[in-house]
Amino acid sequence: MQFTRRDTLQLGLAGLAGLSATSVMPFTARAEGKGDRYKTDSGEIVISPVQHASFVMSTPGLVIWNDPVGGKALFEGQPAPGLVLITHEHPDHFEPETLTAIVGADTRLVVNPSVMEKLPADLKAKATAIGNGQKTEVGPVSIDAVPAYNTTEDRKKYHPKGRDNGYVLAIDGRRVYIAGDTEDTPEMRAQKDIYIAFVPMNLPYTMDIDQAASAVEAFKPAFVYPYHYQGQDPKAFADKVAAKTKDTKVVLGKWYS
Repeated sequence: MQFTRRDTLQLGLAGLAGLSATSVMPFTARAEGKGDRYKTDSGEIVISPVQHASFVMSTPGLVIWNDPVGGKALFEGQPAPGLVLITHEHPDHFEPETLTAIVGADTRLVVNPSVMEKLPADLKAKATAIGNGQKTEVGPVSIDAVPAYNTTEDRKKYHPKGRDNGYVLAIDGRRVYIAGDTEDTPEMRAQKDIYIAFVPMNLPYTMDIDQAASAVEAFKPAFVYPYHYQGQDPKAFADKVAAKTKDTKVVLGKWYS
């Protein structure tokens, strides 16, 4: 997929045309509470970072919440979810109490198999479990589960290979990659035609900023959000990406207070 100059103007930033090929887009430069807007074939994707690994993504025909934790009040003002994605079972990604509070009558869940086993019965009835290499569809969105795991020997205990998911979503002509908790695996580096990516970087659970920047250089998303980065410096990551590739813009969201 080729991204045109028009594609780079979707965040609604005055003066974006004057930015360098790889730019840091700070949250304060955007309209707070409005979300980040990206053009699709027939509408737009609107992304609102919430906290850590939780975010809301409104798409043509479906509102998606990723790894919602922290209680319903944290998501006040957000559109109700049609789909909730859960990457894995750790409590900063999977919280049954929050799910019970936010899941509505028509909400679907897509989870990995280990989370499926831990869901309360009423939520399990609304859920589809897919493992690495499997796919499903919810409304107009196609969802591929991709591997998310640690490769460094002393980190493998946190996210063993084959258990946890990342997701690649096909949304109205765009591909969105939610990496989940992972290091810079071969599967991450081999991703193609990714428009928006969410990449974690905190130690010892995922990867450091050097690994994350190297992976981004390999698969070259049009836009990348560093997320799940507590204890790491997202601006340093942005500088490393800028030094490695001119194909990717780094978007800094307000993930932590």
